[in-house]
Amino acid sequence: MLKKLKSGDLVVAVYVLAAFVMLIVPIPSWLLDILLAVNMSVAFSILFSAMFSKEALDMSFYPTMLLFTTLFRISLNVSSTRLILMSGSPGNVVETFGQFVGGGDLVMGVIVFAILLIVQFMVINKGSERVAEVTARFTLDAMPGKQMAIDADLNTGAIDDAEAKRRRDKIQEEASFFGSMDGAVKYVKGDATAGLLISAVNLVGGILMGMFRRGLDFSGALNTYAILTIGDGLVSAIPSLLISLATGVLVTKGSKDADFGNVLIKQIFGLPKALYIVGATLIFLGLFTPLQDFIFIPLGVVFIMTGRRMSAAMETKSVEQAVEAEEAAEAEEIRKPENVTSLLQVDPIELEFGYGIIPLADANQGGDLLDRVVMIRRQIALELGTVVPIIRLRDNIQLNPNQYIIKIKGIQTAEGEILFDHYLAMNPGYVEEEVAGIPTIEPSFKLPAWWITEGQRERAESAGYTVVDPPSIIATHLTEVIRQHIAELLTRQDVQSLVDNLKESNPSIVEELVPKLLGLGEIQKVLQNLLSEGISIRDLLTIFESLADHATATRDTDLLTEYVRQSLKRAISNKYFAGESTVSVLTLDPKLEQDIMASVKQSEQGAYITLDPERIRAMLDNLKQGVDKMEEIGASPIVLTSPIVRMYFRKLTEDYYRDLVVVSYNEVESDVELQSIGMVTA
Repeated sequence: MLKKLKSGDLVVAVYVLAAFVMLIVPIPSWLLDILLAVNMSVAFSILFSAMFSKEALDMSFYPTMLLFTTLFRISLNVSSTRLILMSGSPGNVVETFGQFVGGGDLVMGVIVFAILLIVQFMVINKGSERVAEVTARFTLDAMPGKQMAIDADLNTGAIDDAEAKRRRDKIQEEASFFGSMDGAVKYVKGDATAGLLISAVNLVGGILMGMFRRGLDFSGALNTYAILTIGDGLVSAIPSLLISLATGVLVTKGSKDADFGNVLIKQIFGLPKALYIVGATLIFLGLFTPLQDFIFIPLGVVFIMTGRRMSAAMETKSVEQAVEAEEAAEAEEIRKPENVTSLLQVDPIELEFGYGIIPLADANQGGDLLDRVVMIRRQIALELGTVVPIIRLRDNIQLNPNQYIIKIKGIQTAEGEILFDHYLAMNPGYVEEEVAGIPTIEPSFKLPAWWITEGQRERAESAGYTVVDPPSIIATHLTEVIRQHIAELLTRQDVQSLVDNLKESNPSIVEELVPKLLGLGEIQKVLQNLLSEGISIRDLLTIFESLADHATATRDTDLLTEYVRQSLKRAISNKYFAGESTVSVLTLDPKLEQDIMASVKQSEQGAYITLDPERIRAMLDNLKQGVDKMEEIGASPIVLTSPIVRMYFRKLTEDYYRDLVVVSYNEVESDVELQSIGMVTA
């Protein structure tokens, strides 16, 4: 049968059975000492369990605990009374408490014992009784409203049946618990009253037993049995006081789900302003009053330091909460379906750089890269007549510290690397003196160069080297990349803006051309063709007039581009031939021109060339010889063709010679003197 009992059940059964045994059977003093120690340890366990429980229902059997502990404590009182009256020796625990607490002084012991009884009766017991009564009443009154709230949540689908059942059971348990606590507090009050009466019996009975049985006089009997009575009362009163305190903690905690210790400390010492005031007050009392300064001043300093620590902790927590809130808001924004489209946007031009280049872009650190970017947009607007889209600058921790990359429409098209606090020295080709530095390649034009320090800069410049600083390197590289891709950066919206600007000053030409003769997309294609070869579209009026003149005959954008180029021959001549008395060029073999024109086929998608690949390869090889010859004499590679062949020859060579300039006879001003230094054949 005992095997079927669980260990917990067996402990409780022995605990209750021991109480009944002590009421009837006398026990030796050594056993009484053990049981008094057990009683005190149980009282401490109950107190700390009540303090650190999350909610009152964590100790739902507390009313039963009160009944058992009260019975056990009364049985100990009976056993100790029996030993006091029979032998005058109730054991070490009782005697020690009687002598130690009172300091061997009968009057002092009586006073301490009276204070404990007053605290227990007037403060803890009375307050716990009132709180338990009010809590029970409010819990019972709130039951209907809580049940209706559970039904509402269940009907709306906020909770399921299992959760609703769990909440209803919890409400019933709370009502039963606080109702039981209202009655169980009476055990605590009755236990204290019984302890007081037992102490009175011990005192009177002890004096009588000492005088009539042991032959002591009244003074000796009073001194002996009064100390034992006080010790016995204290041994019983202290556990009773702990149980009363645990009861008060439990009923005042209610059902709040909180960590008792942390919340209590935070509420008392969690306001830095209050701690500062307390600390200043204590220091003032220590300095300007007769109070002992070595106590009050250090204590005031402790309060002020605690306040500073709490303030720092609150600021840190505030920052963490702000970061968490921001991250949560960003996550919430990302989760929104309507905000997914923002992830699809691509910046037309991006400049990303490593953290080592950040000082160049930070105006607070003296960097002027942002100003240079603004100048790049202004420079290209003046040079090519188009507005460069916003250039996005951002740092990228995935790059090397001194690395930068340039992206066009989200795709990397160029990259470079610089040395901070260094300068790039390039030999223009005629300097023979060598400069000591770190060899590298200039990123824009792929020329050999050297990284030099600030101290070498003046010497390199005096020797004839071209010396540039890191921001200039990045700005130049970015400018060249934009020039190469400016055609694809020109959107229909940009063209519409150009059309609207022209319409303000020349509405007639715009109304004639758009959309009667050409659509916005066709005009965009013509402008892109011009920009792809570096021809400025700033003179938009001349371009539109040329388009209006020829759009009635053809809508082929390639042919329209050629007509526009011829109308812009002054600008083209000024771009390639200005400032030179005689311009060296390459010409095309007339036979090759005839073969190219014969191989042109027309389709719905436009013209294409069917020239034999071997012939094209021979032409490109011969062209390379001519380009190398022009570079040897320091001339820019320019090929002169007939107007009808120009655009087809350009298509054949643009993938191989990006910087090759191809112009027709009709695009050259009459006052320009040309000199052919070679003929391209195949």
